[in-house]
Amino acid sequence: MKTVIFDLDGTLADTSGDLIAAANVCFRDMGAGDLLNPATDAGTALRGGRAMLRLGMERLGRGEDEATIDRYYPVLLEAYAGAIDVYTQMYPGAMDAVAELGAMGFGVGICTNKPEGLAETLMQRLGVRDAFASLVGADTLPVRKPDPEPLFEAARRAGGDPARCILIGDSDTDRNTARAAGVPSVLVTFGPAGEDMAALEPEALLERYSDLPALASRLLS
Repeated sequence: MKTVIFDLDGTLADTSGDLIAAANVCFRDMGAGDLLNPATDAGTALRGGRAMLRLGMERLGRGEDEATIDRYYPVLLEAYAGAIDVYTQMYPGAMDAVAELGAMGFGVGICTNKPEGLAETLMQRLGVRDAFASLVGADTLPVRKPDPEPLFEAARRAGGDPARCILIGDSDTDRNTARAAGVPSVLVTFGPAGEDMAALEPEALLERYSDLPALASRLLS
């Protein structure tokens, strides 16, 4: 079976609002107030918890304070787990595209660098977990993206041949994962860093989810 594997944050769903809220819990605990702004810092949020903590620490003039970043990372994860779906929304057309891909005979799965438990919780809360045959997170395997093995595992768990998959993503991590795996990558242009995606030279860019089924058919022909 051919499979279409999706990144989660910034690709299937805009999770930046809830991620930034969790980071700001940490900064308030430090006595610094809300250091991150959902309107301007979404791109950093979609790079993960440590990236958000590092940005805030840089704004405090403490960008090299890795000990504090390490100490607050579990605090951030706990805050995020407690309010994981307050602001998060699936991108328009995403689930319609997933349904159409399934009807066309593609296996569909998720490969994310979000911890697996949090990714499972989020997809269940959003009511879309059953649409995906696999979900591989940052801690599912001993390695994470851009190592290709999580992508291969997501394809296998979705019932597919790892050599016959494509990865839909929104970052250089996704591009590098697909390159390491020897499979095509498709990078979305509707996220916070969309204008930067062309420079990564993926096999294709995706402006709207309605274009994905035809694009997947072409790339996996």
